[in-house]
Amino acid sequence: MTSTDPTVVPDPWQSLHQLLAAMDAEIEQVYVERGIKGVRPRFAYPLIRLAHTGPLTIRELAESLNRSHSAISQTVAAMRKEDLVTSEPGPDARTRRIDLTERGRSLVPFLEAEWRATHATVAELDGEIPYAMTAVVEEVRRALEHRSMRERILRHLTEPPQ
Repeated sequence: MTSTDPTVVPDPWQSLHQLLAAMDAEIEQVYVERGIKGVRPRFAYPLIRLAHTGPLTIRELAESLNRSHSAISQTVAAMRKEDLVTSEPGPDARTRRIDLTERGRSLVPFLEAEWRATHATVAELDGEIPYAMTAVVEEVRRALEHRSMRERILRHLTEPPQ
């Protein structure tokens, strides 16, 4: 243990996490106001994709969304609990094919409309602030391509003596 608790300094990610959580909560509120219960904003992307591709394995779905297998596996489990998708054995014993249920399929037109409205809202927000969020995210991505987060952390890391 070090002499001072480093967590007393505010977490530099906290405001970003809070902003994203608040935005997701407002999107979810749109669903609730429309009588759509049990649907989270993170479900929209995979549900829409499955509507356009047909059944996919978790790996195929993760790759098509540029998400990790673990993240999609957890999302699929949550969507199954809400009767949005089915999970059937795939071509081999290690894979599962994910498909929409009738409930999931019935929500896709609304989710597509919400997706477009959310994208329009982000564009609107980008126009109202001095530094567009989408541009800032792209600049951070480029900076991290130049020197990774890991490299930057290691440059600042002072390990305690053994």
